[in-house]
Amino acid sequence: MSELLSHLVRTRGAGPDQGPSPAAALHVEVIADLVCPFCYIGKRRFDQAMQAVQGPSDISWYPYQLNPDMPEEGMSLHDYLSMRFGSPANVEPVLQQLAADACQEDIDFRFDRIEHVPNTLRAHQLMYLAETQRKDQSALAEELMTAFFRRGEDIGNLEILVELGGRHGLLPEDIDRVTVDESVRQIVLSREAQVRSSGIAGVPGFLLNRRLLVIGAQDTDALVNAFDRAMFGEGNDAIISPALH
Repeated sequence: MSELLSHLVRTRGAGPDQGPSPAAALHVEVIADLVCPFCYIGKRRFDQAMQAVQGPSDISWYPYQLNPDMPEEGMSLHDYLSMRFGSPANVEPVLQQLAADACQEDIDFRFDRIEHVPNTLRAHQLMYLAETQRKDQSALAEELMTAFFRRGEDIGNLEILVELGGRHGLLPEDIDRVTVDESVRQIVLSREAQVRSSGIAGVPGFLLNRRLLVIGAQDTDALVNAFDRAMFGEGNDAIISPALH
C-alpha cells in the first residue's frame, strides 16, 4: 500500500473493530460529503454493485467536507453557486447534466427546492454517532442525501438532524450531545484531515480492503470488477480512476 494510504489506514481512530478482512470478504471505507451530488450518484451505483457481492461484507464511512471553510450557518444556494461557477449561464448546464446523470440512478435532484447550502460538519458528527452505536451508516447517509437533494432540507440544522437520525434509531438526546461535543468534533475533523493528508483530493472515494482505492462516481460494472480485485486479485494497490469529482 502506498505511504499515503497506509497513513489513512494506520490512523483510522476510534470505532468498531477494523481488523484485517478475511479472505473473500469485502470491507469498504466510503469517503464522501453529504451535499456532494457526485457522492449521491456514486452511492447509488455502489449500492447496486454491493448487491452482486458474494460473501461477507461491511461498510464504514469517512467524513469529507467539500467546503471546509463554509460558515457554520451555511449560505444561500444562489451565493454558493455564484461563488463556485460565476454567472447563471455557467451554472445551468452543470445542473442539467447532474440531473440527467442522477435520473439514470433513480434520483430526482430538486435544485428548485434547495435554498440553503449547509456546513456539513454536524451531519458528519451524526454519521459518527451512527457508527459508534452500530447503526446502518449507509442508510443514514441515504436519508441525509435524500433530505437535501430531493426535499431541499437544511441538514446542518439540529432539529432536522434529530428528525432524520430518529428514523434510524438514534435518540434526540444523543444527537444533541454529539453535535455540541468538542471531542467528537475533533475526531471528525481529524479523520477528514487524515483523508486529505493521504492524498485524496475529491470524492466519492471507496477504499476496498485497504488495498484498492476507487475514486469518483464510477459505473456499477467498474465497481464490481474492483470488488473482485480487492477480494480475490493479486498485485499491489492501485487507484482505479484518476478522475476526481
